[in-house]
Amino acid sequence: MLSRNFRLQQVGNIEWLRNNYNFAQVSYSIDELIVLDVSPGERDVDKFCDSLKLLTEGCFVPIAAGGGLASVDSARKLLRSGADKVVVNSELFVSNSFVDELASEFGRQCIIGSIDIKSNSNGDYQVWSRNGTELEPGLADSWIKKISNDAIGEIYLNSIDRDGTGQGLDLNLLDMIPTDMKKPVILAGGVGSANHISEGLDDPRVDAVATANLFNFIGDGLKNARNSIISKGTVLPLWSINQLDPQPENPLRGRVS
Repeated sequence: MLSRNFRLQQVGNIEWLRNNYNFAQVSYSIDELIVLDVSPGERDVDKFCDSLKLLTEGCFVPIAAGGGLASVDSARKLLRSGADKVVVNSELFVSNSFVDELASEFGRQCIIGSIDIKSNSNGDYQVWSRNGTELEPGLADSWIKKISNDAIGEIYLNSIDRDGTGQGLDLNLLDMIPTDMKKPVILAGGVGSANHISEGLDDPRVDAVATANLFNFIGDGLKNARNSIISKGTVLPLWSINQLDPQPENPLRGRVS
């Protein structure tokens, strides 16, 4: 599935994806791979796990997986299928008990809290869940503050307005982060060039930038973007096909997911 402003377009099946993308090769241009099941309607976690195993075979970077995650058993299946972390979205707005249960079972470092944000006609930011179909009450900053206190390890802030546009990140989302929050922030939605990634990573409130646009549409976009970012002075690990560890002279500072 490809997405623009959360409007989905199917481009192929799992075999098409395997034939057109070499995920093991792509992993040399990123620091983490995030795989989300955005299927409309009821999810089939077993089918998703089978796809996850096929797609990530040979990947050496951490893998985060999610989409419709609503049970500890489903999270366990994802982790046993190659995921190192699970991504939770809609259930964050239902009850704290589910996240607490996940943290108790797997550790909070294993949980990414995902928040999909869109501006309304007044310019206020609001949170949408269930694949962007349900509006959560209140404003986004209140939800970010609430979720930042949940038992999660990282927060994934995604702009619905910028999703799939390639027009750049919405850095205004960062102004809603509590000043005393210590959890890493992944910023997503709108990346279409290396400069967009640099803009995100250059902000001290951002720990990682996620992009699907460079992965889906621009050939060697991820590889070229990473080299461009490093050449401009942003500190990222230099991966080599013959060397699975980052070169020691270039330690980890930011992440590209």
